[in-house]
Amino acid sequence: MLSSLVLALSTAALADEAAAESCLKTKIWEGYNSGWAVRTATAATLAKAEHRIYLVTLYAGNEYKIMACGDTDVSNVDLVLYDSLGNEVMRDTHRDREPSLSYKASATDTFYIAVHATELNGQAVKGGVATAVTYK
Repeated sequence: MLSSLVLALSTAALADEAAAESCLKTKIWEGYNSGWAVRTATAATLAKAEHRIYLVTLYAGNEYKIMACGDTDVSNVDLVLYDSLGNEVMRDTHRDREPSLSYKASATDTFYIAVHATELNGQAVKGGVATAVTYK
């Protein structure tokens, strides 16, 4: 009985991430038509107010679009870009589940991208959030 419950819970978490990834893949494919390429993409299951931080090297002269998609259990996802010293460079200020940031790197450096599941819908405990960094 317990193993069935654990399997059901883990399947639900994967389904949430899959829905978020599907949303993000649509955005990535739309970007290909405009010359954008994928630098990195990932997904996570997050509780309300939980976040993930991703380390990425951004190269001088490239334009970057950082995007995220939350599944239907997520009502607000926030993105924050930090420089290598931990200073905030920019943040998403919209209340939505599909935020994006645009940034042109003036120097090659390490950056941190924080993805926050700021709000969940109804009684949801966790939601799937997919994140990608594209460039051109």
